[in-house]
Amino acid sequence: MAQITVTINGKSFRMACDDGEEDRLMGLAARFDGWISELRGAFGEIGDQRLTVMAGIMATDQLSELEKKIARLEQELVEAKQQQVAALDNMSQNEEELSRAIHTAAARIESLADGLSKSLRTSEPS
Repeated sequence: MAQITVTINGKSFRMACDDGEEDRLMGLAARFDGWISELRGAFGEIGDQRLTVMAGIMATDQLSELEKKIARLEQELVEAKQQQVAALDNMSQNEEELSRAIHTAAARIESLADGLSKSLRTSEPS
């Protein structure tokens, strides 16, 4: 287990994380610290605890919005897959209808060719 030190709101915190996750955790801490700095810039010195709570709420709000977006995108994906299945079914039906139409046309052409052939044989001089 790795140990790192992150700085949030000017204070250092020692944290443990899985090996290889050090950069990720440091990036998350830097992002959280950025929110605290943003809030301090907007509201001034309102207390460390209050800034931390507000930054936590900002993070939770962002997470909530992303979860909603993911749910919408997942629903759109389900609908797109359903539309794809319907389109493939429709295409399959169209192919079957086209195949039947071609078969019917081929049979009619053969019938016409046979009739024409018989007609030519009967009209030939003997």
